[in-house]
Amino acid sequence: MAIENLKPFINGKFTDSTSGKYMDIYDPSTGEVIARTPCCTRAEVESAIAAAKAAFPGWRDTPCSRRVEALYKFRDLLVLHMDELTHMLARENGKNWEEAKGDLLKVKEPVEVAIGAPSLMMGESLMNVTSGYDSTLYREPLGVFAGIAPFNFPAMIPVGWMMPMCIAAGNTLVLKAASMTPMTSLRLAALLTEAGLPDGVVNIVTCSRNEAELFLTHPDVKGVTFVGSTSIGRHVYATAAANGKRVQCLCEAKNHALVLADAPITRAAAGIINSAFGCAGERCMALPAIAVEESIADKLVEELISQAKTKKIGPAYDKATDLGPVVTADHKKWVLDWIEKGILEGAKLVLDGRNLTVPGYEKGFYVGPTIFDHVAPDMSVGQKEIFGPVLCVKRVKNFEDGITRMNANEFANGSVIFTQNGYFAREFARRTHGGMVGVNVGIPVPAGMFPFAGHKHSFFGDLHCLGKDGLRFYTESKVVTAHWFTEDEKKATRVSTWDGAL
Repeated sequence: MAIENLKPFINGKFTDSTSGKYMDIYDPSTGEVIARTPCCTRAEVESAIAAAKAAFPGWRDTPCSRRVEALYKFRDLLVLHMDELTHMLARENGKNWEEAKGDLLKVKEPVEVAIGAPSLMMGESLMNVTSGYDSTLYREPLGVFAGIAPFNFPAMIPVGWMMPMCIAAGNTLVLKAASMTPMTSLRLAALLTEAGLPDGVVNIVTCSRNEAELFLTHPDVKGVTFVGSTSIGRHVYATAAANGKRVQCLCEAKNHALVLADAPITRAAAGIINSAFGCAGERCMALPAIAVEESIADKLVEELISQAKTKKIGPAYDKATDLGPVVTADHKKWVLDWIEKGILEGAKLVLDGRNLTVPGYEKGFYVGPTIFDHVAPDMSVGQKEIFGPVLCVKRVKNFEDGITRMNANEFANGSVIFTQNGYFAREFARRTHGGMVGVNVGIPVPAGMFPFAGHKHSFFGDLHCLGKDGLRFYTESKVVTAHWFTEDEKKATRVSTWDGAL
């Protein structure tokens, strides 16, 4: 079977790359190469930026109500092609069927929010701010934005988080899709064209970090949105900000849950298992660490092991699969190395997901559910992001001990408490460092009208993506103060009250 060479999407067309360099895309379930994506040249990245810049004036001047018409149609096309897109995403990423579908539904949701841009874009006004003067605040687009996306959510992050509000507000966009998982994003670009989006409004390239560096310095790029590792996020934020750009960088996480003694064991365990091992742990809102009160720790760990063992491991596109593979062979090695490190650090391995073989898919990149117990504060396995199906159990004395241990972590994307005690739930929500908080909710990802609000080393920037924060990130405010003269004022030489005050 011939391996397809993918093409970048620039100015409304898929065009052959001239680089001659391609990166392999794998089916994680089989370990086979299924396509190749170009490492676009610097000139090709520049052409994508130029296309976005050329499209901006016309798109900016298109009435907001007209701009969202393309999003209406795109939303319907997304639903129409849901099964096709779900299979494609599962095949290139390794999520199971329902997780892949959920990834796509998380495109549909922010698109529906962005369709409300005519209302969201409305500014503010005050008549008679001083006698005879009126002030009005408008929100206006900035120009070309760049989005740098990770591999783990091929649809939701580039086409859900980075695209809808950006273009609804009147900007244009150049996306760097993840080289490991670009197929879904490129297919969605074709649907945007079918929906009537003008050429150049959205462009998609794949390239190495060297070429992507252009986004951070190019004078025609007004803002950058990034999702990825903290080390790269720091660089993106520092470099782009130094070049006068708006920047938001969503980075690593080590989300924790605090499980109190009054929590229902079976239900809490189910929420933890779903969050820790869903998407093979490859999501920034996974739950890879829990702090559990010592009085129930043995019982909870026993329940976690029991439930984890029931998960059916298999190819992503088999609808019976609960846990699919991780994304690449290199990432599998990364996860296995972390498991080995946890053992060397002295954590107790109570469920081992290594040495797993799926019959008929022996070359796939599978790692089974893995659980460490008795993870001490000084163990890096309990502090750093592994990004795989590995759960760390930390035993704590009480609520105070637990929240102190959790808040000591450098990351603060999300945090969760399992309890039936209203006082402790309220205290947790007030005192946790996590930007997205769950009370008996294992994956507290906000709906699209709220911001995705990480804290500490999980986020660099001032405005988060999605919700009203997203709208503010993609627009700038302009305040117009107006005064109209009476016949007497036209003849007067005295300086106005307003001008005199300044």
